[in-house]
Amino acid sequence: MNMRKIQYILSGITLMTLPLGTHAQQQPQDSTVNRTVVVEQEYNPDILDASKINVLPKVEPPTANKRTVEYDVTLMPANTIPATVMQAYTGKETQAKTQPGYIRLGYGNYGNLDARASYLFTLSNSDRINLNFHMNGMDGKLELPDNDGKWDSYYYRTHANIGYLHRFKKVDLDVVGNFGLSNFNFLPDAAVRKQKFTSGDIHFGVKSTDEELPLQFSAETNLMLYERQYDFGSLNNQENIIRTKALVAGGISEEQIVGIGLAMDNVLYKNNNFENYTSLNLNPHYRLENDDWKIRIGAQVDMAFGFGKKFRAAPDVAVEYNFADSYILYAQAKGGRLQNDFRRLEAFCPYGLVTSQPDATYEQVNAALGFKASPATGLWLNLYAGYQNLKDDLFFHPAGFDETTEGHYRTLAISQWNTSNIYAGAEVRYDYKNIFSFVATGTYRSWDTKDNSQFGVKDYVLTYKPAFEANLHIDVHPISALLLNLGYRHISREKVEEGKVNAVNNLYLGGSYEFFKGISVYARINNLLNRNYQYYWGYPTEGTNFIGGVSLKF
Repeated sequence: MNMRKIQYILSGITLMTLPLGTHAQQQPQDSTVNRTVVVEQEYNPDILDASKINVLPKVEPPTANKRTVEYDVTLMPANTIPATVMQAYTGKETQAKTQPGYIRLGYGNYGNLDARASYLFTLSNSDRINLNFHMNGMDGKLELPDNDGKWDSYYYRTHANIGYLHRFKKVDLDVVGNFGLSNFNFLPDAAVRKQKFTSGDIHFGVKSTDEELPLQFSAETNLMLYERQYDFGSLNNQENIIRTKALVAGGISEEQIVGIGLAMDNVLYKNNNFENYTSLNLNPHYRLENDDWKIRIGAQVDMAFGFGKKFRAAPDVAVEYNFADSYILYAQAKGGRLQNDFRRLEAFCPYGLVTSQPDATYEQVNAALGFKASPATGLWLNLYAGYQNLKDDLFFHPAGFDETTEGHYRTLAISQWNTSNIYAGAEVRYDYKNIFSFVATGTYRSWDTKDNSQFGVKDYVLTYKPAFEANLHIDVHPISALLLNLGYRHISREKVEEGKVNAVNNLYLGGSYEFFKGISVYARINNLLNRNYQYYWGYPTEGTNFIGGVSLKF
């Protein structure tokens, strides 16, 4: 175990133990507040291989009751296309009454580190403070593509969070602080050898909670800092954002609501030649909601001043019809601006270097038709198809494609091009008495891009676009103390003239066992098929790997 790995583990253990001393203080009995604590299920640790691309739609399963059935008709949310890094694979468990503290620590065969700690302080019926810390990463040798030797790879992510919530009689006030750090290295012979991303933000927000108020409102402001330390030709590349959001809505009848949303970013750069800018989004809308119909008619109006000075507009329309208690037909036409700030660039491709200022991606339209049903207790179905058009879509490619960094072929650059895709998909879910649960999803896409040049731009743009994605996940709870899960994730890439990138094939198996009240052991084996595949151009992933550890609720 090298010194870097030891330092990360000791730092994680030290930070995790900080809440323990505070827990020794006597906490007041929470007899009047229905406490809800979100904790991480110990059988699903953070694993880098699973923390990658996620372009599948998020679907809320319906219930059988006609008056309470709730569907998410957003088939392909704008923030999921282009492909972004999927959040670390961690299950979430919400309980009405549970212990306020949680600690987890695990280790794996590629030096995989999984550390997490959280604690909820209930100061009074109206005041709460929540502390969170987590660190995950790896440090091991990976096989380079084309038998090109081994890469001594390391990648560590750290996040710390403190949040305060105060509940006034009719308004909630929340103040949140976040800190993030990513440390990792690039392939051998890359233009730069390592990278460090440092981020932090402070959030202030208010939200109305009294449904009797004539107007419902929410407002927030966020002071956001971000630094990319080792960009090619631009050290300590800094981005500062003041992000403001607001929403006001009011009823004009029992079933009709009108509202307007506002979002504004004031972006300032330092240590580079990027141009400062301000972007403004307005979202006026009308909603009709009754037992049979849910209709939303609105628009996304986007303006930018300074860099990317443009005026753009996109629809914000959704219609769903509920018939026969638990069957829904729905349609949508949506779109809007996707801000390509440093946070989004890291999520899209952490190994990509920023050599020029990217403009925002604009989802001109995302139109779809779908059908959802709950024909039996515990069973949910969703079928959908649609079309999406993206202006200035992001893609990553070897930097040799960019003449400014010619020769550094093991460096990735992030560029932009217009793309579109036709998609169709399905999702099936089944749950049985908290003993067995099953979810299967699949999405097919046919991508296109207007490329009339002679330089093969189309191959670079589409090479890593997902052509077909499938997800399968099964949970089995045979006894209260034991939980087993099996899953499979597949992503096949778009075929181009140069061929086709190997598909992602990740078969995983995991489980947890609570041998004392509040104390559990967990383990997970990832990439059971030991397949060679890449999420980013030329960057290999781990072979068969496992991680195991213990967790404590207190």
